[in-house]
Amino acid sequence: MKVAIIPARGGSKRIPRKNIREFAGKPMIAYSIECARQSRIFDRIIVSTDDDEIAQVARKFGAEVPYLRPKEISDDYTGTTEVIAHAIAWLRETGDQPSVVCCIYATAPFISQKDLKQGLHILESGDWQYVFSATTYAFPIFRSFQQALDGGVEMFFPEYFETRSQDLPEALHDAGQFYWGLSQAWVDQLRIFGKWSTVVDIPRWRVQDIDTREDWDRAELMSRYLMSAQ
Repeated sequence: MKVAIIPARGGSKRIPRKNIREFAGKPMIAYSIECARQSRIFDRIIVSTDDDEIAQVARKFGAEVPYLRPKEISDDYTGTTEVIAHAIAWLRETGDQPSVVCCIYATAPFISQKDLKQGLHILESGDWQYVFSATTYAFPIFRSFQQALDGGVEMFFPEYFETRSQDLPEALHDAGQFYWGLSQAWVDQLRIFGKWSTVVDIPRWRVQDIDTREDWDRAELMSRYLMSAQ
């Protein structure tokens, strides 16, 4: 049994109500729900939320909201794995036994069916606990630096100051779209970023984390460009 779990709590502070805020004509969460539905690879698509309004919007676009998430796992400090583990425990208690679970973020308007299907294929055909979306950094992280309180700068990796950019290893970061995992890996809350995980490569032009207003504005510009290019 394959299940999609979309975490969507109601207490977003930097962008209030961002999970259901209108984005390019639809509530933000609608993109994740519709992609999961149209992929036709899930037996159930469940939104895990603590918010009645989010639940109503999620149901309108075809997701299940069979319970409201408890307050103790709906604060700023609750991690994704804890939320997914709770959802799997609920499924098991109600008689379902999912073999694999895909966490899809509610703020992933550029998620694609092709990437979801590729992630499932990699998980099922290899010896992995997780497969998740990732992309490359635009600049070499080994040449990065920080600014001190006095205004001066200090490299994080000063040993690479003389190394040419093209000779540095390529670094990846989480694309913030989806995370396939074996059910027991989620239940055991196994750390996602580890040697037991691999990735689906997403091009940088289709990746935008949405945590701040600036992120949102950039995503809207990206959306307009992508829609005009179709």
